[in-house]
Amino acid sequence: QVQLVESGGGLVQAGGSLRLSCLASGATFSIAAMGWYRQAPGGGREMVATIRSSGGTNYANYSDSVKDRFPISRDNAKNTVYLQMNSLKPEDSAVYYCHAEGRGTFYTMDYWGKGTLVTVSP
Repeated sequence: QVQLVESGGGLVQAGGSLRLSCLASGATFSIAAMGWYRQAPGGGREMVATIRSSGGTNYANYSDSVKDRFPISRDNAKNTVYLQMNSLKPEDSAVYYCHAEGRGTFYTMDYWGKGTLVTVSP
């Protein structure tokens, strides 16, 4: 019911910045929260940042490794979530996946994008 398309990945030098975008389409009315997860080579998938809207206010949650560096934002009118990555480090290199949590009366559903590669050179 929900499709997610990421963009903005690429190659950047350490200390640089990159902004990821995720466009949601389909049953976007069912989305309760969106976020970004990443998976480095040989590692598991970890949460980077999530954002949830309630009463017109956005509430963000961050991994300790990116807190104060990667602000997440959401444009509800455009059904788009952004991840502004600043002060990038080589250890930030990973495939970044967009995630959306869909919620109905008696169910929840996880939606994933195909991922976008971020490579940070030393």
